[in-house]
Formats: sequence, C-alpha cells, structure tokens
Amino acid sequence: MTQIEFQDIFMKQMKACEDTLQKKKKEYAGNGTDRLGAFKTAASLQKCSAKEALAGMFAKHVVSIYEMCGTKGAPFPVPVWEEKITDSINYLILLRALVEEEK
Repeated sequence: MTQIEFQDIFMKQMKACEDTLQKKKKEYAGNGTDRLGAFKTAASLQKCSAKEALAGMFAKHVVSIYEMCGTKGAPFPVPVWEEKITDSINYLILLRALVEEEK
C-alpha cells in the first residue's frame, strides 16, 4: 500500500468517525450538553466509573471484531468492517474525553 493510499484511508476513516459522532450526539446526549452523559448514567446504574462503563460497552465491539477476524467463511462486506472499525475508534475517542475530563 502506498503512502497516498494509506493517507486516503486515514482521512476517510476520520471523516466517518466525525460523522458518526455527530449523528449519535442527539441519540446519546439528548437535549443535554454533556456528550459523556450516557457513560455517566451507565456508571451510576452499574456502580462503577464512567470509564469502566465505557469499557464494558466497548468490549462488545472488540469481541465482534475478534470474531470477524477469525471467521474462516465468506468475507464480511467492507461496510460491516467500516462500521465496526468506526465504532471502535469512536469509543477510544470518547474514552479520551473521559480521561481529559477527569484531570
């Protein structure tokens, strides 16, 4: 893969991450202003930290990717990979925001 091809993948992926985060903003933050509110609410329900709540939700995506990587049958369509990868990157970005908010 050339540097140009890689850069193109990177830019498209970052755009997909941004688009998804914007689309999900209302779904998870509602009319509130706290973009991390869903993790804080989940933490309260589970009696854990917001980071731990996020980690639990993120684990589902990681397991799915592991299973996809290990599947020997027909390959998954690219859009399925794109969705899983985008969701995973976004969880890490949201974790970064929780870490930043903590300091």
